[in-house]
Amino acid sequence: MARKARYIFPPMIINIRKLMAIATGVATLAAWAGTLRAGTIFIPNGSFELPTTTYAYPLIDFWQQAPAGSLQTGVFLNQPPSDPTHIDNCDGAQGAFLFASNGVAIFQDYDSTDYANPTPTHAFQATFDVGSSYTLTVGILGGTNLAIPMKEGTALVLSLYYRDGSNNMVTVAAATITNSGSLFSNSTHFVDFQVHLPTVKASDAWAGQHIGVQLLSAVSAELEGGYWDLDNIRLSAGPVLLCPARTNGQFSFTLQSEPGLRFEILASTNLTLPLSNWTNLGTLTNLTGAISFLDTTTNLNRRFYRAHQLP
Repeated sequence: MARKARYIFPPMIINIRKLMAIATGVATLAAWAGTLRAGTIFIPNGSFELPTTTYAYPLIDFWQQAPAGSLQTGVFLNQPPSDPTHIDNCDGAQGAFLFASNGVAIFQDYDSTDYANPTPTHAFQATFDVGSSYTLTVGILGGTNLAIPMKEGTALVLSLYYRDGSNNMVTVAAATITNSGSLFSNSTHFVDFQVHLPTVKASDAWAGQHIGVQLLSAVSAELEGGYWDLDNIRLSAGPVLLCPARTNGQFSFTLQSEPGLRFEILASTNLTLPLSNWTNLGTLTNLTGAISFLDTTTNLNRRFYRAHQLP
C-alpha cells in the first residue's frame, strides 16, 4: 500500500469578517496574501542588490564565487529605461553576470562564504524538511544578441544541493538551460526558469540537511564565450495557499504545489479538532502547479483550511 504524504498549509487561518472589511482591491489582497506565504524561503541577496555599483562590479555579497577572484561573476546596475540595454523586468536595481566559461559558478548554503567573510556567516539557514517539496526560480538572460554574444548550445545548470558528511556538494535536483536565440529572443527581458524537487521523504539523504543553491556554467571549450545575466532568485516550499479572497459571501484561494499532485481540501471552525473531524470540501488535481479553489459555504466568520495530499 502506498504511503500517504500529508501536507498541512500551515493551517490557513482567516478571519473572514475582517477579510471582507479590508479586501477592497487587488493591492490589499496581495498584502493580505503576503502574510500567508509561509512557503517563501528567504535567500540572502537573492536579487543581487549588494554590493551597490554604478556599472558592474566583480563581487557579490552572500554568494560564494568560483573560481574565487576570477572576475567572471559579479553584479551590474540595470540602466535607466531610456538606455537601449535597460532590462524591463529587473527585480530591484541590479542583477548578476556569470561568464560562460566552464566551471564558473555562484552558490550559497549554510556553510558558504563570500569575498568579505572568509568564514561562514550561516546567513542562509533553510533546510530540506520532510513533507515539503521545493521550487527554485531564477530570472535568466542569454541569447546571441548580448553585447558579448554566447554561442548556441552554451549551458547553464541550476541546482539544489546539500553537503554530505565530507562537505561535498551533492545535487538533489537540477535543470539545464541551453542557450539559443529562440529561447532568448531579446536582451532586455529576463525569462524565468525553475528547478523542482519532489516531496522530501524521511529516507532521503538530504532530509533535514541545509539547502544549497548553485548556478553553474557547464560548457565545452569550443562553446566558451559570452555571459549570462541573472536576477531574482526565489525558493519556495510547497504547497502554499495564495490570494485569499471573498466574493459574494464565498471564500476562495489558490493552491500552489508540484504539478500533477492530488489533494483533498479540509475545513473546520475549530483548529484543535483531529483531522478525522474536519469537513472534506472536495478533491482536486493540481495539473499546472497552481489551481483555484472556491468554498461555496457562505456567511462564515472564521474557517481553517488544510490540504491533504492523496496517493
